[in-house]
Amino acid sequence: MSDEIPDDFEIPDDLSSLLEGGAEEPSVALVLTPVAQAAPLAATCVIAKVEADVVLSEVGAIAVLREPGTSRGSAATVSQLLRQVPIVLLERREGQITASRWVGGAQQGDNLPPGLVLSDAPAVLEDLLLGSVEVGTLDGVVSTVGLSRWKALRMITGAGKPKK
Repeated sequence: MSDEIPDDFEIPDDLSSLLEGGAEEPSVALVLTPVAQAAPLAATCVIAKVEADVVLSEVGAIAVLREPGTSRGSAATVSQLLRQVPIVLLERREGQITASRWVGGAQQGDNLPPGLVLSDAPAVLEDLLLGSVEVGTLDGVVSTVGLSRWKALRMITGAGKPKK
C-alpha cells in the first residue's frame, strides 16, 4: 500500500457539499402524509401537477414521486394544498437520506434526523426509500398517471362521504 496521493486527486474549495450529500439530484423521493387514504393524496398530487404513485401505510399515505429531481417543489405544492397538515419529504442520494418537514408550502426549520423519522416507520416506507421494493408491486397503489383534474376533484370531494 502506497502513501502517495494520486495525481488526479483534488480537494474541493467548499467542503460543505460533502456534508450535504452533494448537489446530485435524489434518486428516490417520498412525501409522507397523515392522509388516511391513498386516493385523496393521489388526487391532491394531480391538482398540484405532481406525478406520483401513492400507497397507504399504517402512518398515512405515501407519495412516491415519479420525478425525484422535482422533490422540493413537489413537497411545497402538495403541502400548500394540504394547508396546515405537516408532511415530511424523504430523499435518497447515493446512500444518504435527508428528511425535511413542510407546512403550508414552506420547509419548516432545518432537516430532520432521518434515523428519527424512520425509527418507528412502517416497513414499506423503508423498502420504498431503499429501493428494495417497486411501488407498482404493492397492493392498493393509486397512480396519478391518466388521472384527470375533474376525476381528482371528485375523488377529493367524495373521500369524506360515507358509502351507501
